[in-house]
Amino acid sequence: MYVHTMDDAELERRANMVSDRLQSARRLLFITGAGLSAESGLPTYRGTGGLYEDSDDEQGMSVEDALSGEVFEREPAITWKHIGRIEAACRGAQPNMAHRIMAKLESRYEVLVLTQNIDGFHRAAGSTNVIDIHGDCHRILCTRCSYAEERDNYEGMALPPHCPTCGAVMRPDVILFGERLPMDKLQRFFGELERGFDAYFSVGTSSLFPYIIEPMMQAARSRRLTIEINPDRTPISSAVEVHLACGAVRALSAVFPTIVR
Repeated sequence: MYVHTMDDAELERRANMVSDRLQSARRLLFITGAGLSAESGLPTYRGTGGLYEDSDDEQGMSVEDALSGEVFEREPAITWKHIGRIEAACRGAQPNMAHRIMAKLESRYEVLVLTQNIDGFHRAAGSTNVIDIHGDCHRILCTRCSYAEERDNYEGMALPPHCPTCGAVMRPDVILFGERLPMDKLQRFFGELERGFDAYFSVGTSSLFPYIIEPMMQAARSRRLTIEINPDRTPISSAVEVHLACGAVRALSAVFPTIVR
């Protein structure tokens, strides 16, 4: 649950400062994490109210192990059981106002969204320039042949599913624990960073990974506009120019009020 620690007056002051700086901006980067989707009602994996709070697999296996590439290779049914549990808990959730604001900003700016989330909400909200670095759970891929399909949800699907073409086990197009990030997506992101952005937003992410920390820190060192939206402090909080200590919907609605109307 988000605790809005910033009062309205301070949020308005900081949001106005950001809005003023964006008057001459052309390119915006949004790096988004689980905190953004939590405002759509999606559960986090752990922590207060988390989907796997104080819980391990019935075989005594940690959730991280069950959702690892190694276990999927060995016992895909275990991994699929947990993936299905996650999908069922998220079923019916929709993009929130923060997702929609980012999508609508494409009419004013050149916007890139790099998301850690696998829910597909950015594209569902209308964003067209998205790098889903951890994949999208709605894409299901065969592990042997080139067959792939898109699913709105997993209702009625056998777990684990098997390819209708070759019979091999299928998997969601997501990065499991212990697997490498896709090089093509990383290269695309690095190419966009080389072009540079006028403003760098970190939204609802704990900023624990190098591909998040380094672009934000480099932008801060170069005195580009850097904004963190997170009610909690993270490794980049002391370096960014503006920290909006609240949830994404409240923060982005304050920074872009005309988009909300």
